[in-house]
Amino acid sequence: MPDIAIPEWNAMGLLPPFDPLKPTTFDRSPYPVRLLDVVMRFGSSPERRNILRGFLAYRAALHRLGLVCGFQWINGSFTENIETIEKRPPADIDVVSFFDTPAGFEPVGDDIEVFDQTTVKTRFKVDAYPVGMNELPNEQLVTYSAYWYSMWSHRRNQAWKGFLRVDLACTDDAQALQWLSQFDADEVPA
Repeated sequence: MPDIAIPEWNAMGLLPPFDPLKPTTFDRSPYPVRLLDVVMRFGSSPERRNILRGFLAYRAALHRLGLVCGFQWINGSFTENIETIEKRPPADIDVVSFFDTPAGFEPVGDDIEVFDQTTVKTRFKVDAYPVGMNELPNEQLVTYSAYWYSMWSHRRNQAWKGFLRVDLACTDDAQALQWLSQFDADEVPA
């Protein structure tokens, strides 16, 4: 499925779950987008850029372990207009990483910490949920996918919302980090 543009927030400050003009199209949440589009769209404040840097560092930690095949679902207040909805910046970014583990994959020592939710949230500002796709029977993978979709397709107040999907490959990560640095440089007063 090709990448599509990140939809604008709807009147509730949320990504729409689908296009109301084309309600049966496959162009719907989770929207497949480029990592660069996420950075350019959501890197609008120092707090958001700090979270994005943590997200990119988290991705780099996964890449160092050889986890490069798969995709990530991105959600939470980070993908909402939370500054307007709740008058606060986002605290973190919610991420489910669906990946294929390489042959002989056995992380040890500090590498294991990339799978510890508390450590990842503290170090990277990522509320992380890893799912090893090739380690699960098909039925369980479908169950996990349905679980995360149902968890992320609405807010706690039951407002329906969309979320994003980015490729796990490290293709755009260096350029995304450059964009963040450029955003910071552009905000420095002359």
